[in-house]
Amino acid sequence: MNDIAGNAIFSSLKQITTMVNINVFSQILSLIDRERFNFLVRKHDSDKHHKGINSWTHLVSMLFCHLSSADSVRDISNGLRSTTGNMRHMGISRVPSKSNLSYMNAHRDQVLFRDLYVELLDKLWQKQTHLRSELRMLKRKVLLMDATVIPLCLSVFDWAKFRSAKGAVKLHTILDYDGCMPSFVHITDGKTHESTVAKTLSFPKGCVVVVDRGYVDYAWMNVLDSKGCFFVTRSKSNMKYTVLKSWQSDELKEAGVIEDQVIALDGISATRYGDKKMRLVRVWDSIKNVEYEFLTNHFQWKAATVAALYKERWEIETFFKHLKQRLKVTIFVGTSENAVYIQIWTAMIGILLFKYIQKRAKYGWNLSNLVNFIRLNIFVKIDLWKWADDPFISGKPPDQNGQFNLF
Repeated sequence: MNDIAGNAIFSSLKQITTMVNINVFSQILSLIDRERFNFLVRKHDSDKHHKGINSWTHLVSMLFCHLSSADSVRDISNGLRSTTGNMRHMGISRVPSKSNLSYMNAHRDQVLFRDLYVELLDKLWQKQTHLRSELRMLKRKVLLMDATVIPLCLSVFDWAKFRSAKGAVKLHTILDYDGCMPSFVHITDGKTHESTVAKTLSFPKGCVVVVDRGYVDYAWMNVLDSKGCFFVTRSKSNMKYTVLKSWQSDELKEAGVIEDQVIALDGISATRYGDKKMRLVRVWDSIKNVEYEFLTNHFQWKAATVAALYKERWEIETFFKHLKQRLKVTIFVGTSENAVYIQIWTAMIGILLFKYIQKRAKYGWNLSNLVNFIRLNIFVKIDLWKWADDPFISGKPPDQNGQFNLF
């Protein structure tokens, strides 16, 4: 064996040994570029008055909150303290006390964590993009927009006004269909309507914006149309319109389309939409036995394509479900507005890291299973990527369905 080959093998063995000596949590933290993080720290001056707990320690603590499903700052502090021998691998020199962590959540500006999410999205996720085959023919950027309400107790979170006896914050999100991760996130109080935030946004020319009927505002839809953007949404039940053209055929019925129409809105709605024509596609759902009506300003797509685009809006609902069920965004460890925002932004960072591991792993992980497995093994010293590729090492090859035989 020559020296070059020998050195390569030695280097590989050393790397494997090093990875085995580092716990899973530390390996996940290594996905975050410390140089870029430190740049953001300097940019926002977030280590000023840090009370001995720097921004990195704060980030590690909040990610531990999500990955371990901690319910309080006491749980975070005690959980990190239990792994004192591994602090060096996590890049921290001391474990924050619960009072330190509470102070940092209240006073360290949440924009640091917001900007870190944007940095990681650009670094990790843009390299993992894909467009699903059924809509690849569109050759357009598809953006799925929606908002979700995160309930809060008004007596504790008195700043989070929503209803007379309820508090909440609202997460306004645009999910890029090419990769299915949020390219835009904005947090407001629960009272802010979705369409209010939508009107402040600009979209790239030629893109397709898919929204539910809560966003139906004809003046806003007119702006989208005027700027060369396309929309797909559901019509409101009280929409008044006149049918200008209509198509029905056996071919359409086979695709589940009842009728494909060109319409003109009536009354004030027509004025708000600029007296333009619109397309209405009526579709029958044979599974739920329900008729749906979809609106769009694109007149060349097949009617079935319009329905398929709206169906893909379910991706954003799935994202909200994973965020709420797999990360810690229903129980908060701080009560101030800044603390809540920090917890939400670190949850966004957490789910991005989870989905990156899911995409990169050779094993076909379900996200919920991956999160649970990592949670159970967070301080176990194993090679994360070797384990993610082959989690059930049994000495036997996978069966014809790609599943590992555990026995």
